Amino acid sequence: MSLFRSHPRHGVRAGQLRRWLPRTALVIGLVTVTAGCSSKDAWTNLGLRAPVTTQGKTIVDLWQGSWIAALIVGLLVWGLIVWAVIFYRKRSDRVPRQVRYNLPIEIMYTVVPFIMVGVLFFFTARDENQIDTLSAHPAVVVNVTGFQWSWSFQYPQYRVSGARALCGQADVCEVGPTWNGVIPGNEGQMPLLEIPEHETVRFNLVSADVIHSFWIVPFNFKRDVVPGHPNHFQVTATAPSTSIGRCSELCGLYHSRMLFRVKIVSQAEFNTWIHQQQAQQNSASTATTAQITPGSTP
Repeated sequence: MSLFRSHPRHGVRAGQLRRWLPRTALVIGLVTVTAGCSSKDAWTNLGLRAPVTTQGKTIVDLWQGSWIAALIVGLLVWGLIVWAVIFYRKRSDRVPRQVRYNLPIEIMYTVVPFIMVGVLFFFTARDENQIDTLSAHPAVVVNVTGFQWSWSFQYPQYRVSGARALCGQADVCEVGPTWNGVIPGNEGQMPLLEIPEHETVRFNLVSADVIHSFWIVPFNFKRDVVPGHPNHFQVTATAPSTSIGRCSELCGLYHSRMLFRVKIVSQAEFNTWIHQQQAQQNSASTATTAQITPGSTP
């Protein structure tokens, strides 16, 4: 009989390892394929959209930094686990040497997490303060009103206002003459939000009924629209783009149709659009006035 026969337990472990390795590889492959990160920007930004504002860039930088810190900590922890498994695995039934009250190690694993949390808190607080900063004199002010189930955008500096859409229990909304949409969810008829690039734009958010959430995906940012509690934020667009905005707070039957178009354009294009909106409003006002004849009741 051989004196060097392997222990039966080693064969069982090897068999389990051979069975689980292909399964683990399959799971990793499926997660990678179904993650939805098909574009270069998605991989670079770790799932976030390519930012189109300076504030969005700050959010992406914070997100990437958090992932880098998490990966470093993860690699360190995984490395220590593998190191302990390899070098301190059980070799016999003898109880290993016990180490108690190792003061330097206890201080290290108490202080180091505090330092890590403090660093993350510093960068998070710094970036939040930058994102929440409001200029005293923004170049453009947009008053946003959320209501079931659409949006209205007013530009008080230019006296441009959108009519309010009234959506009932039907697919079609009754709208005023200057509103940009008829059927919520139809891209060609959604309300339009247009802002200039390289200018500070301040949004004042109010709700006419229930809680909504104002979300423009490439901004990488959303803010709640709460009845009786106006909210504000400011962005500076960095590049022209066209995208879709939406409500990201479940607000009722037609929540999924509460969409709007977003266009970031040059300053010249924005000025042209504002003039067009003013002309349309003046024409609508003139037509309404002309319908009121002397002696009639409005």
